[in-house]
Amino acid sequence: QVQLVESGGGLVQAGGSLRLSCAHSGRTLRSYAMGWFRQAPGKEREFVAGITWRGDNTYYADSVKGRFTISRDNAKNTVYLQMNSLKHEDTAVYYCAAADGSRLAYLLVRSDGYDYWGQGTQVTVSS
Repeated sequence: QVQLVESGGGLVQAGGSLRLSCAHSGRTLRSYAMGWFRQAPGKEREFVAGITWRGDNTYYADSVKGRFTISRDNAKNTVYLQMNSLKHEDTAVYYCAAADGSRLAYLLVRSDGYDYWGQGTQVTVSS
């Protein structure tokens, strides 16, 4: 069983930064590919960033490229999303997700490519 807990959300001014964390207590995350998604009010959940289980490949939505960075520390069973130069349109609930490590890369940018989800953390960017 994979249980994911996000933290680090909050209120920040436009142009500011936040770092989200996704931790799992229990079985190691080492063998899982990980992703971050977000859902704004009235909108569908969308892909933000993904990382392979080795951490050797990362994927980003065009809207966050150059501003967000996904990383992982397998020793700490934690995945991070560093968000810089935040914009009002980044306001959303951010979700962490885990996928079997053998999942093909093209699936890691889709919500149906993931098997486990956290409860989400709210990020609000004031303009």
